[in-house]
Amino acid sequence: MHTLDTLLVGLRAAGEHTRLRILALCARGELSVSELTQILGQSQPRVSRHLKLMVEAGLLERLPDGAQVYFRVSDRVEVSKLAHALIGLIPESDMILNRDLSRLQQVRDTRTKKAQDYFQQVAKSWDTIRAMHVPQQQLEQALLEVVGSEPVGELLDIGTGTGRMLQILADRVTRGIGVDLSSGMLAVARNNIEKAGMAHIHVRKGDMYQLPLDDASIDLAILHMVLHYSDDPTEVIREAGRVLRTDGRLILVDFATHTEEYLRSEFRHHRLGFSDDEISQYFENTGFSVQTEFRQLTGDPLTVKIWQAHKSNNILSIAGGGKKARRGKT
Repeated sequence: MHTLDTLLVGLRAAGEHTRLRILALCARGELSVSELTQILGQSQPRVSRHLKLMVEAGLLERLPDGAQVYFRVSDRVEVSKLAHALIGLIPESDMILNRDLSRLQQVRDTRTKKAQDYFQQVAKSWDTIRAMHVPQQQLEQALLEVVGSEPVGELLDIGTGTGRMLQILADRVTRGIGVDLSSGMLAVARNNIEKAGMAHIHVRKGDMYQLPLDDASIDLAILHMVLHYSDDPTEVIREAGRVLRTDGRLILVDFATHTEEYLRSEFRHHRLGFSDDEISQYFENTGFSVQTEFRQLTGDPLTVKIWQAHKSNNILSIAGGGKKARRGKT
C-alpha cells in the first residue's frame, strides 16, 4: 500500500518534462547515462542530475556495470506502480515521446550490433565444447524438469553469460536477475532479454564471490556451467547460499569429472569437472546436509550433471540430477 509521503516524493521527482521522458524510456529497458543523453539530446551533467533525483525518490534503480551505470524503473512495488501509472497517462500520439522511442530504437540497434560482434568472438569456442556433450535442447529440457512447473519467485542466474537460463525460466519467475563479470556478455544478455520483451528480467555486473545482492533475498539460484571456472568452489557455493532464503534452492549444473586437459589451457577451465563426492563435500563444508542421489546426461567425451540443494536454516539437503551443458560464463 502506498504511503502518502512515498507518493508525494515520487510525484515531485517525476513532475518535470525531462524526468517524465526518462521515466518512460527506462520503463522499456535498462539505459546508460550516455544512451539517455543521446536520446534526449541534452548534456550529460543535466541528465545525470535528473537521474540522481529519480534514484533518490526510488523511481529508478541504479545498476553499476564497470565504467558504465545503467538505470531502470525500480521493482519496489510502492513506486513501480506509480511510475507505470504516470507513463500510462502519456498519450501514444505524443510527438516528443515518439521521437524518443525512435531514438531508443537506434540505441538498441547499435547495442545489437556490438553484442553480435562480441558473441561472434566467443561463439566458436562455445560450439567446440557443445559438440562434446548432449544437445543443448536436451540439457535445457532436463533443467526445466528439475526446476519444476511451480512458480519460483526471485531467480538468480550466477554467471549468466548470454542470459539463456533467465530466458527459458522467465515464465516461471516473478523476477529474474543475472549476474556476470563480463561487460561483453552482459551486453549480449541485455540485448537478448530486451528483444524477448522480458520486463521482469534484468542483468547486472557482479562477482560470483561477492554477489551484489542482500542476504536471504533469492528463492532459486543457478550456477550453470560456472563452477569449473572457479579456483575456490567452496566460496562460490557459500556465497550462493548467503543470498538464498530459507527453503530456497540452489541448482548446480556442471561437468562430471573428465580428462580433457586441454580445456584448462584453451578455455581457461580451472577444474576438469566434479565428482558426486566432491560436490557433497563442498556442501558439507559450507554447512549443508547432503544426500547422495544424482542423475546425469552422458555425452562423448563430456558428461554433465545437475545437483539441486534446498536451504533450511543454513542447512541444505541435496537431491541430484545431471545433464550436459554448454560453455559457461565468466
